[in-house]
Amino acid sequence: ARMRVAVVGAGVSGLAATKCCLDEGLEPTCFEQSQDIGGVWRYTEHIEAKRPSLYSTVISNTSKEMSAFSDFPYPEDFPVFLPNARLLDYLRRYAEHFGLRKHMKFETTVVSIRKRPDFATTGQWDVVTEANGKQTSYVFDAVMVCSGNFYEPSLPLHCFPGIERFQGQYFHSRQYKHPDVFQGKRVLMVGMGNSGVDIAVEASRVAAKVTISTSQGAWLFSRVFDHGYPWDMVFNTRLMSLIRNKLPGPLVRAFLNYKVNQRFNHENYGLQPEKRYFLPVLNDDLPSYILTGRITIKPGVKEFKDNSVVFHNCPGEEPIDIVVFCTGYNFSFPFLEETVVKVENKHASLYKYIFPTHLQRPTLAVLGLIKPLGAIMPVVEMQARWVTRVFKGRRANVSSPVYQNTVQTGHALSPPCTKRDFILKTDCLVYTDELASFIGAKPSIPGLLCTDPWLALTIFFGPCSPYQYRLGGPGRWEGARQAILTQWDRTLKPTRTRVPASSSSSWPSLLAVVGFLL
Repeated sequence: ARMRVAVVGAGVSGLAATKCCLDEGLEPTCFEQSQDIGGVWRYTEHIEAKRPSLYSTVISNTSKEMSAFSDFPYPEDFPVFLPNARLLDYLRRYAEHFGLRKHMKFETTVVSIRKRPDFATTGQWDVVTEANGKQTSYVFDAVMVCSGNFYEPSLPLHCFPGIERFQGQYFHSRQYKHPDVFQGKRVLMVGMGNSGVDIAVEASRVAAKVTISTSQGAWLFSRVFDHGYPWDMVFNTRLMSLIRNKLPGPLVRAFLNYKVNQRFNHENYGLQPEKRYFLPVLNDDLPSYILTGRITIKPGVKEFKDNSVVFHNCPGEEPIDIVVFCTGYNFSFPFLEETVVKVENKHASLYKYIFPTHLQRPTLAVLGLIKPLGAIMPVVEMQARWVTRVFKGRRANVSSPVYQNTVQTGHALSPPCTKRDFILKTDCLVYTDELASFIGAKPSIPGLLCTDPWLALTIFFGPCSPYQYRLGGPGRWEGARQAILTQWDRTLKPTRTRVPASSSSSWPSLLAVVGFLL
């Protein structure tokens, strides 16, 4: 009999998990509590409990070529950065193309996942679900938790003295849908992540005044990067990764500091980060909105008063009508026992961010609990490709090297409990390469230099697009080489809509890569 796998959630991670199970000959059942796929990318006008909530204008922060699943490129006419509706359309096409829907049960909530009494020998799980008020029990050989981490807002009001006496309105950014609520108001955004800056920019078009309070500051990237190319296609290359990870830390920080301040001096805009780690925020409009006085950057909040706020190291009070707390999210797994995955103070001990470190059998995996500096799709897909092979290896051969590696080195090599906001921001290329090497899907540049030098150079100097991980190994895709060599065609197709008679080459040359380094 085929190994039966429960997949919890039908967002990006759940779709990848279901598809990878099918690729490996496993039998997935995907449980989704809402009525459709898409997870965080499915916009609804109303905020639904235990579901991610999106504002209507969200656009992807990563470009389509870098955000594709590795054997399913985006249509060439899709824009380079995707409005949420287009990204959802892509996910639906993916589900349709690979026949995923027939393995999904919608409007079905996973109530509990418990080890079976004979778990030590079988690795099996008792899974209880609920649909239309009726509970159903299943036995599964393995579980992939893809429930996401953008539905439980973190609102630490105890960190903001005086908030209880503040007479204006305040809410978490999860509640935000449209800017009308800010019409003519004086607005304070607390926190400076991607959502906070996006909402501040939207609010500033209708509000009387917008202030962003940030204790840390942030580097600011724009989607439009050097020479007008998408930021991640220039920044996330194997050459850049080599520089970031092999040069001494102080040198790398100095180089990145120089690069990000080339566009504008962050200190002059009140944005220079307090600490040395490199966690950029992506927004195209903020510098010009600061320059035109629509948005002001202030330090952290010291205290709230009845109708105003006091900032650290700033004299006087600032009158405020509305506060939006952009303070991120907690993550939890209410359907799991604490002995399986213990979440404590935004920490969870997971080997390679995936496997609970102390299970006797590696038959439960958590996917997508990671914040890569880049697109999430290729990363969770690689997690799913590795996990399904670990599951399969356990079934086929308990002494398989991957199984031994997972269990025996789980404690020694697992990252120190993963902290949601910092450690989870990881170098996606290094991490994905490591998982790819576990299954034999990491591209070999030296090998390719001998057999296909043009492809090797494109892979090393060009964008590290997901198709690289389908050139060889299990799940090899015949179209991978062609997809890599035509990635710039698909990128430029939607924007080169008027080409002058004396048109130059549309591809970035090696000079553009060298230009970025300078």
